[in-house]
Amino acid sequence: MTYWDKTNWNCYLEQVEDLLETPAVRAMQGIRHHPGVSCYEHSVFVSYTAFRLARKWGLDYRAAARAGLLHDLYLYDPRSLRSYRQCFAHPAAALRNAVKLCGGLSSKEENIILSHMWPMARRRPRCREALTVNLADKLCATAEVTHIWRRLALRRILLA
Repeated sequence: MTYWDKTNWNCYLEQVEDLLETPAVRAMQGIRHHPGVSCYEHSVFVSYTAFRLARKWGLDYRAAARAGLLHDLYLYDPRSLRSYRQCFAHPAAALRNAVKLCGGLSSKEENIILSHMWPMARRRPRCREALTVNLADKLCATAEVTHIWRRLALRRILLA
């Protein structure tokens, strides 16, 4: 089994398709995140990675996928803040926007979004799903910054 397969992809889409269609999530396409990577692209990569890990580990993969997609829903130009302030400010902004978009979140989903920058964030992960999204975020960011992500066929599949 490869990292991407149709069965996993279809199950993933069942969890997040309603969010992927929203103007708020689509707006992340116009926000630069890592060099050469939009906030949308990063969030879909993190979401799918967290979904796969959570599913493999027997965790709440729906919460991991949805909160993984929304973890960077801050919707402002990150260059408007100094980098250290962006690190601390964006999880709270993403949570506010996610609650507004979804009409409310579970406490697990809230913790996933607020703690995804741990250990640099003020909030600690309080569940395994939060740790999973945190790990996925770090793995995906590393792949993006080192330009490994650009060479992966998965990039074309996730963004089709």
